[in-house]
Formats: sequence, C-alpha cells, structure tokens
Amino acid sequence: MPLLLNIQDQLVRLGAGVAAFLLGVTGCSSNPAEAPPPTIAPAQAAVSPSQSMTPPGVVRPLTGPAQEAVFDAATATLAVLTAGPAGQSAVTTLAGTGAPRPVTLPAAATAMTGDGDGHAYVATRGGYFVVDLAASTARKVDVEGRQTTDFTAIARRADGKLVLGSADGAVYTLDSESTAAAELKIFARVDDLVAQGNTVVVLDRGQTSVTALSESGTDSEQALRAGEGATTMAADAAGRILVADTRGEGLLVFGIEPLILRQRAPVRDAPYGLAGSAQLSWVSQTASNTVVGYDLATGIPVEKVRYRTVQQPNSLAFDEASGTLYVVSGSGAGVQVIGDAAVSG
Repeated sequence: MPLLLNIQDQLVRLGAGVAAFLLGVTGCSSNPAEAPPPTIAPAQAAVSPSQSMTPPGVVRPLTGPAQEAVFDAATATLAVLTAGPAGQSAVTTLAGTGAPRPVTLPAAATAMTGDGDGHAYVATRGGYFVVDLAASTARKVDVEGRQTTDFTAIARRADGKLVLGSADGAVYTLDSESTAAAELKIFARVDDLVAQGNTVVVLDRGQTSVTALSESGTDSEQALRAGEGATTMAADAAGRILVADTRGEGLLVFGIEPLILRQRAPVRDAPYGLAGSAQLSWVSQTASNTVVGYDLATGIPVEKVRYRTVQQPNSLAFDEASGTLYVVSGSGAGVQVIGDAAVSG
C-alpha cells in the first residue's frame, strides 16, 4: 500500500508539472497579436554620389536637406519639409519664381501631406501642424490623450479626415480636428500613409508590408508583403498605390478594393522618391541621381523619359496643370524644377 500511494503521489506531481508547463506555453502564445511582429532591418535610400554635371531644368536653393514635399494645386505652391534650427522643422514654400518662404515650426516634424486647397498637415509629437501655404502661418493641433505619442506619418482622406501613424505601430483615424475615433495597433512602426479615396494604406518598412485599412479605421482589410525592402509610397490619379522597393530594386504598383499587386517594374540604383501623375509614374534612383518616368497604362511599365537630377533625389512632386516635375534633394542641393517633364525627355 505505501508503494501504491507513492506511485500515485508521483503521478499527481507529474500531472501538475505538465499542466503548469502547458499553461505557461499557452499563456505566452494565446494572444500572438500582443507580441511585436517580426521585422527586418528597414531599407533606406542610397547615399547619392556628388553631382558634377548640371542637371536639366532650374535648380532653386533650399535652406537645408528636405524630408518630404507636396504640391498644392490651389495656390500653385510647392511645400517642402526641412529640418530647422535647434531641433525644429520648417515648411518652405516655393510659388512661381518668387523667393522661398520658410515657415518655422516650434518643434521637430516627421511627415507631411496636403489637401490641395491651400493647406499642409505636418505630423509631430503629440499632434500635427496646420500650415496655411498662402499666409505662411502654422498652428499646432494636439490630439487628445496623445501628448507623448511620436507621430511618424500622416494622410488626408477624400472625406477630409486625417489619419496619423505612430512610431510604436498604431494608426489613429480622427473624427474631428483633435479627437481620434479609431485606433489600430498591429504594426511594428508606421513609416508612411497614403489615401486613395477613403481607403488608407499603411507602409511598415520593418515588415516590408502594405496594409489597407477599413473605412472605420478599426480593422485591416488586406495586408501584403511589399518586395524585399519597401520604403516609400504615393497615390496616383488612376486609383493606384505606388511603392518603391528600394532593397529589391523595383517599382510596385498596387490596386485597392481589394489590395493586390498588379505590376512590378525593375528599377535599379536604389529607387526611393515617388510621384504619380496623369501620364507617367515617377521614380527617383538615389544611387545614380536619376529620375525616370514610367507609363503604366498598358499594364507593363514602360520607361518614357529619364533625367539627371540634383544630388540625393529623395522626394518628388508633380504639378498636373503645368506638367512640372519637382525633384527635391535630401542633402541640401535644392529643388530641381523640370517643366513639361513628361514630353521633353
């Protein structure tokens, strides 16, 4: 009898140990959504060589390296986000042949979008700035409850709602100027946001993925791997999303509703800057100081024009009314203005 009791006691202890082990394992994996997503080292633009030849068009000076650029049709103004003094940022506006006008922001900024109607929206810690491009003024909007959030991306939907992305992988859809109606935190980091209508697409460089969000902003509709190292995105007038696969050396063209990869064009020399236009899709090659215009109309990307550029062509913007392409340097080499860019290669 003592032997039987001893065996039973050992079996009970063994069962308890197995149960504890299984509980520990299932406890660690029962909610994988709470674990950080697997990531790779994010791709980056190449460090461009110095430019010894004069590029075509006109080169206008900037006060510093550019982070991003948008063109505003209502005011015919190019807005460029640059680093400012003492950890601040600035939005420099260029209209026609007039002198550049910097609007100094009181804090560092990370990303910019526009409404095409005279305003730029610039993401910063705790909220965003609204820049009146005609008046050269800026005001800060704090997002309620997000005073310490580092916002890293911003987009504006067709219905006027702003969407902000954060360094800790969350996307916030605003329902008023300062309040978020929805939060979705499933990314490693939100590196870029673009809107096509009311559909917002998220680029996560660490996951090299693109994700389309629901209109409510509470769910992801579809998510796809984007090449080997995607870095930037742009929306075009044909309803497409353009993505630069910098590490994989390609231009990726996605359709939405549903999100699907429709075209891929090989683009060498570290493609990075993007801009869509009615005729061509523009891609910069940062390893060779070049910009290329592709025709996507036939379903097979076809190179139509190619230009030498200013050093470090990290940002592109396009003016549909005049056919002007703006190539903006990330090294402080200024803004290259190429008129009739689509037809005068």
